[in-house]
Amino acid sequence: MPSQLIRKITGRFGKELPISCTILTPSRYSLRFILVLLSCFSIHLVLYSQSRDNRNGWYAFASVEFQQTPMEDGTNYLLVPQFNDRVTALEGQKVQLRGYVLPFDHDDNSLIILSRYPYNNCFFCGAAGPESVAEIHFPNTPPEFKLDERVTIVGYLRLNDRDPNQMNFILEACQIVENN
Repeated sequence: MPSQLIRKITGRFGKELPISCTILTPSRYSLRFILVLLSCFSIHLVLYSQSRDNRNGWYAFASVEFQQTPMEDGTNYLLVPQFNDRVTALEGQKVQLRGYVLPFDHDDNSLIILSRYPYNNCFFCGAAGPESVAEIHFPNTPPEFKLDERVTIVGYLRLNDRDPNQMNFILEACQIVENN
């Protein structure tokens, strides 16, 4: 049962101001309430992180670990992704990426490379990891992009851990959401 505590505090003009507060004594019901509140908060965090991954795929991509695997020649290594449940849950779903367009010379005109970081900090310059770049496929030829042009793109995620000639994160049927 809560008890009332009344204090008298002197106000700004010398008058006494009665301040009351309720002191809660722990009970079985308040502990249940706290447990229910904590579980609701936990569920909210899980659902929010999943929707956050769809709105910004870079968060999920950053959780992927990479294992160095020797190539056939034995002198070079490949970084092979070890996709976790968080990322595999996004495969086939619409994912949004906001990043910087990197220069890429390829025969396929409907393909660009998007980096989480600008060109001077990107994966290809050695300043970031393979989780910071994605292969972007448009259904038609996209507009011309400038180096480091910042765009937001939405597409369906396909994961690649087998073909070293493609990126690990591939977005297909992409659309430009924002171009700035």
